[in-house]
Amino acid sequence: MSTLQKPEWPEKRELVLATVKNVTDYGAYVILEEYGNKEGLLHRSEISTSWIRNIRNHVREGQKLVLKVLRVDPEKKHIDLSRKRVTKRERIDKIYTFKHERKVETLLRIAAEKLRMSFEEIMEKAAAPMEESFGDTYTALEEASRQGPEILTKLGLPKDVAQAIAELAQEKIRPQLVEIKGVLELTSTEPDGVNLIKAALEKAQNSSASKATRIQVCTIAAPKYLLKVEAENYKQAEAVIQKAVESAIKRITKTGGEGSFKREK
Repeated sequence: MSTLQKPEWPEKRELVLATVKNVTDYGAYVILEEYGNKEGLLHRSEISTSWIRNIRNHVREGQKLVLKVLRVDPEKKHIDLSRKRVTKRERIDKIYTFKHERKVETLLRIAAEKLRMSFEEIMEKAAAPMEESFGDTYTALEEASRQGPEILTKLGLPKDVAQAIAELAQEKIRPQLVEIKGVLELTSTEPDGVNLIKAALEKAQNSSASKATRIQVCTIAAPKYLLKVEAENYKQAEAVIQKAVESAIKRITKTGGEGSFKREK
């Protein structure tokens, strides 16, 4: 089953995104949007690890919360939830995943409409093979945004479906960039050394003509400068930062100065 096609009920220990519907003295009733707006209970004992004097200082109507499922009873239509058992990392990851799932669903619905297909049909023909090959549909869409429809046709998607999805991906999805950085040290004893160092840093900044990469140079404390590169993958980032460093050091040594570079882990 695709991650976009949720079962009727959540599973124990699953993380869910909920909206607070009503706050009482003993807890808060919440709505689980991912599960057909089913209602769940966040008991006051599961809100915080610290003592709660006034529950309304911790939760309020309309608030979005990431909660962990403690118990599910489909017969009684009851779901018990916890906030205090959700770590900061889990909360961040859940919000990140939820936003991606919503973006994927929106994109596939638009594609289905353009292709005059049902949502269920495009899920079967596109989402299922993409998720099977890439682990999740959003990653597949990122690759389609980078490489075009060919990456999807290789998975067995019909050409018209691959083309429509790739076009939407390139329009609506910005591939996540990786980042590497290090400290560039430049010195010059020449009378106009400040300008020579500035020119070397500009050389590094402008060493890549690719729109898919970004180079940023920031002053730490002269003669040390932070050099940061963002690219689509680590191989590309390594090549870009190497070229930037070589450009800067070559420029400064040509005028009698010195340069070195140390990568940050």
